[in-house]
Amino acid sequence: MRTLNMQSVLNRLNQEHMSTSIESTIIASTPVLHRLAGKFTTDQSEKEDLVQETFIKSLKSLEKFEHHPKLISWLFVIMKNIYLNRYRRLNVARTAEKEILHQASMREKATNHAESKFVQDDIKASLCSLSEQNYGIFSMYVEGYKYHEIATHYNMKEGTVKTRIHTIRKILKKKLGVYRK
Repeated sequence: MRTLNMQSVLNRLNQEHMSTSIESTIIASTPVLHRLAGKFTTDQSEKEDLVQETFIKSLKSLEKFEHHPKLISWLFVIMKNIYLNRYRRLNVARTAEKEILHQASMREKATNHAESKFVQDDIKASLCSLSEQNYGIFSMYVEGYKYHEIATHYNMKEGTVKTRIHTIRKILKKKLGVYRK
């Protein structure tokens, strides 16, 4: 049993030594990584970011390297994936931005101010055709007052207020029926 424990300790030491040598090899390959980053971008700061992210990802996933025969190939794949993921995210953001701008411009072009003016005028005329008390009740209802608050304000029963609002809505629907889709 004692030899088994010694063997596991030796294996761990070998793995730690191998891991340390791989880490130092990765760090020593900085000039090569800079050249590889040049295949993806010409911007110097973007190259630096790409190399740094490649270091970080590679050091986080050293356990996956053991089965790869070439360190530089492995680092290149990591760098390529980082760059492609960044490019895809940027492309999705650009597409979304274009779509939002397109939708906004379509809304601006499609808005017919003359038509909306006619609609507003018709709504005002329909509301003005109501009695003063019904106009007040409906205005309070539209502003968000509760039935019991409207009833208290007009000294009515709550059921009466509900009936009046229902009737007013029917009248307005009939008068503004042209605009229903």
